[in-house]
Amino acid sequence: MSRSTPLGEFLRARREALKPQDVGLPEYGRRRVKGLRREEVAMLAGMSSDYYVRLEQGRESSPSPQVAEAVARALSLDEEATEHLHRLIQPPARRRTAADDHVSPHLLQLMDGWHSSPAFVLGPALDILAANAMAVALHEGFAVADNLARMVFTDPAGREFYQDWERAAHSCVAELRAAYGHDPESARLNQVVDELCSASPVFADLWARHEVKSKTQEGKHLRHPRVGDLHIQFAAFTVNGAPHQQLVVYQAQPASATADAFERLRSTPMFSS
Repeated sequence: MSRSTPLGEFLRARREALKPQDVGLPEYGRRRVKGLRREEVAMLAGMSSDYYVRLEQGRESSPSPQVAEAVARALSLDEEATEHLHRLIQPPARRRTAADDHVSPHLLQLMDGWHSSPAFVLGPALDILAANAMAVALHEGFAVADNLARMVFTDPAGREFYQDWERAAHSCVAELRAAYGHDPESARLNQVVDELCSASPVFADLWARHEVKSKTQEGKHLRHPRVGDLHIQFAAFTVNGAPHQQLVVYQAQPASATADAFERLRSTPMFSS
């Protein structure tokens, strides 16, 4: 009997996302399966078809690192997806420990001192664990600003706030999938995923693709209901002592229209208290 496993689901999704021409294979006639066939992946990885089938079906959950690398090459995985694959084959005890929602008082003090830059701390499920006054003002158009994924997929304000909404949606799901690789049994992460799969068909479709990407540094185009368009750069940092948390900081180019908009954000009453 086969059983679904995080490893098997990941392999199947990535196999189905590839076409023969993507990996240098000829395509003859009409194919009855989506993406590559299992035997094609096995051939590219230099292993038996039976062994690869056992991997996808959950009957073999602990391949060697060498086998994992061969499968990663066969599926044309990038560096981050390959790291995700290696995490999925690790025993649960070697994965990340349970997340802690507690944010260091020293980090809170540091964030509160940034009067011109929105900054907030995210948990693995993209919960906003803490935010400085600028971040609160930035997200004031949302009904509840407590989880980035819910804000993107279930709050109508999300499509107006994130001007490149599709990019934001893909990014949210890929970040959740990366966190899932560290702790597939996380109750909070699975709660958020289940909720969003039920509430948003778009989220459910993206989640099923098993694409992986962590936050890095890139630009964003946002539109705030009070101060208008914002073109920002952001950076995400792992929090020392709480590696399951990320500190996200938004910045504006000096003397830019966005810098002026940030100054107008600071006119909100919360800054005068």
